[in-house]
Amino acid sequence: MRADRLVSLVLLLRQRGRLSAATLARELEVSTRTVLRDIEALSAAGVPVYAERGRHGGFALLPGFQTDLTGLTHDEALALLVAGSRRGAQAFGLGAALASAMRKVVDALPDSNRATAAGAVQRLLIDPETDLLSRRLASEEVPDATVAEVRRAVLAGHKLRIHYAPVGQTPRWRTVDPIGLVTVRGQGYLLATRSGADRTYRLSRILAAEELSEPAQRPDRVDLDRVWRERSTRFRTGGDQVTVLIRVNPTRREELVSTALAVLAEETEADGWLRLEVTFQDPRHAQWALWQLATNAEALAPQWLRTTLRDRAAAIVTRYGMPTTAGPPPPA
Repeated sequence: MRADRLVSLVLLLRQRGRLSAATLARELEVSTRTVLRDIEALSAAGVPVYAERGRHGGFALLPGFQTDLTGLTHDEALALLVAGSRRGAQAFGLGAALASAMRKVVDALPDSNRATAAGAVQRLLIDPETDLLSRRLASEEVPDATVAEVRRAVLAGHKLRIHYAPVGQTPRWRTVDPIGLVTVRGQGYLLATRSGADRTYRLSRILAAEELSEPAQRPDRVDLDRVWRERSTRFRTGGDQVTVLIRVNPTRREELVSTALAVLAEETEADGWLRLEVTFQDPRHAQWALWQLATNAEALAPQWLRTTLRDRAAAIVTRYGMPTTAGPPPPA
C-alpha cells in the first residue's frame, strides 16, 4: 500500500541519511519513477525532503527532522497522499487525519525550520477546481530537473530565471518572482509576478529554470486558492483569450490539449469523435492550433475562426493549383 511505502521511505532517509532514487527504489521494490512521485507527495505534505545534485547526490531529510512517523495512524499516512488538496482530503473523509498528520510533522521540526515547512504548505495547490468524479484529462510531462528547480525557488522564496516558450513565439529567458505552484486537471502552472505584474506560466512550456539567490518580491503569506480563483476568472473573462468549440479525432486529442490553455468541457459524440470547449491564449493561438490538426479537427464556433481557416485553406489551394514556372522536374 502506498501509505505504508511513504512511511518506509521517510524511515529509510532518517536511518541512513542521503540515498539515491535508485537505492530507494531497490529497497522499496518499486520503480525509480514511483520513488520520485512519492518524494513529491511527501514534499507536498510538508515533509522536508530535499535533493542534492552531483555524482554522489540523492535525497535526504533536512537536518534536525525528528518526527516519529511510526506514530502516524493509517489514515494520517494516507492523508499525505492528498496533502495540499483540501477537496481531496474531505472527499475521502481524511480532513481531520490530514490536519493531525501535518501538526505532527511541523511540531517535530526545529524552530528554524517550522516557518519554512508551514510556508511550503501554502505555496502548493493541487486540483482546486477538479471534481474527483469528473473525466480524467491529460497529464503533462515536465522534466524532473526543471520542476524541481522551480519548486525550490517557490519554497525558498527566491527569484527564478525561466527559459519560457509561449505558443507560436521564440523561447526567451525572463526573471520572475514565484508565488506558488498549482496543478489543475493534470496541468501544472507557476503563479508569479514579473516587474510587479501578475503572470501565470505553464510548466510544460518552461524549457529550463534556474533558482537565484536574490529574495523574491512577494507577500510572506498567500492564499493560493484565492489567487488562483482570481486569475482564473480574469483568464476566462478578460484579455485576448478566446474560447473555441472543437470536434477532434480522439487520436489527436492529446496534441490539442497540450497546446490549449484550458479545457472547459468535453464529451464523446456518436461517431467517436470528441467535442471539446477549449480556451486559447489569443485568436492567433487558436488559428495555429487548429491548423496543425488539419482535417483531424473542426472548429465549430466561433464563426470568425471557421472563416479564417477556410480562407487560409483556399489560399493554399490556389497557390498550389497554379502551374509551376520552375521548369520540368528532374529526371528519375
